[in-house]
Amino acid sequence: MLRSNAVVQGRQTAKLDSAKVLFLIGMRFNNLWRVDKWAWFLSTMPSMLAELESKPQAGLLWYRNYISGRMVMVQQYWESFDKLLAYAQDKEGKHFPAWAKFNRTLAKDGTVGIWHETYLIEPGKFECIYGDMPPFGLAAATKSVKAEGRLAQAKQRFAA
Repeated sequence: MLRSNAVVQGRQTAKLDSAKVLFLIGMRFNNLWRVDKWAWFLSTMPSMLAELESKPQAGLLWYRNYISGRMVMVQQYWESFDKLLAYAQDKEGKHFPAWAKFNRTLAKDGTVGIWHETYLIEPGKFECIYGDMPPFGLAAATKSVKAEGRLAQAKQRFAA
């Protein structure tokens, strides 16, 4: 996974040669005071991300963590939906036992809320722009190219 913080000057966009998957996953602290209940769960995502960084063949291309109020979210780009599912169902990986423990201990008590959204991103069916940014998002997960010529305007990027 590319981990550069160097600013790329000018306007950039992403170039895809094949479909990719955007996976957004998060949790909400419904009861902030029950640290005794949710602290273990909060530490599972960094552990899974470290595991995925050590196994590039698993298919995670890029990710970023976000915190906003009571919400924690991870934006992830994957090579394919099949690779995302394979990781989620891998009984030898960190996700499977964490999910089982969540279902035993937190799923029904309301201490935390969880959610995820999964999107298929296909060539010619997306649009993005990055101006004077380090590699980010879809362009960091795939290939960053100059947003010029036929890629200079949003409508043209969407159809490119």
